[in-house]
Amino acid sequence: MNGILIIDKPAAMTSHDVVNRVRRILGQKSIGHLGTLDPMATGVLPLVAGNLTRLAQFYTGKDKTYEGEIRFGFATDTYDAEGQSTTPMQDVVLSLEKLREIAGRFQGMIEQMPPPFSAKKINGVPAYKLARKKADVTLKSVQVEIKLLAIDAVNGDRANFRSEVSSGTYLRSIAHDMGKELGCGAHLAALRRTGAGDFTLEDAHTLEEVQSAALCGDADDLFIHCRKLLPEIPSVTATDEIASRIRNGLAVNLPEFSRSRQVKVFLGQNDLIAIATRVAGTLFHASIVLAPEIKPVALVGKG
Repeated sequence: MNGILIIDKPAAMTSHDVVNRVRRILGQKSIGHLGTLDPMATGVLPLVAGNLTRLAQFYTGKDKTYEGEIRFGFATDTYDAEGQSTTPMQDVVLSLEKLREIAGRFQGMIEQMPPPFSAKKINGVPAYKLARKKADVTLKSVQVEIKLLAIDAVNGDRANFRSEVSSGTYLRSIAHDMGKELGCGAHLAALRRTGAGDFTLEDAHTLEEVQSAALCGDADDLFIHCRKLLPEIPSVTATDEIASRIRNGLAVNLPEFSRSRQVKVFLGQNDLIAIATRVAGTLFHASIVLAPEIKPVALVGKG
């Protein structure tokens, strides 16, 4: 199977756990994910299978959307509900107006300190491995963009939020930092990813649905149709001759795309065989070949 499958990740599983489960269900080793979700988190987890794993570079930097819950009153070492408390528990009375004012301070481009329990590497070692051993974890801040951080409701010591953030943003850090701003400590109590790039919960399937479809031989139907992938890049349906040139590493002439930097090349309606990049004028060369198998075909005519 070659394609992208969107999983509605359940809680208490790592992203790699989900990948392994789908590998077993589909009987296919070549499957990876497009961006880690913490074990506690649920929601949109895109998986790529087969030769389309080479498209991962187009998705890893895309924005993500979330909804979740922050609990105020104490902080934790992991910045979420799975960690150990690091501050005394306090009784809090939350003001929706005040929380919205604080959330506004995090809008836009900000310098964010990743959590000590994170996959960020220190001298080649993931920070969480050092943190588990109680070793010193000294991370560098990174620049991220918070396009939306909306506090929707307050219920006791908890606040519900929605957010849209750039890739690499830690919502756990936002919760932790908001607690520091209020002076009472806070941590991320719940998180659900509602979107990753072009993919949303409407595209997602549970592991049980994938299992059921696989047993019926219908697993292919759950994959995102290749024509819907990377909508920002125009598509061309190649002739057999053009497809052969691309598969053999040769340049092709696509005059109708003279203003495009890249083009998705299809053979028929369903087979995405390459991403071609314009090298000069109307001449394109495949920067990524997704169907590398080469069949001897006589090449005739121009480009």
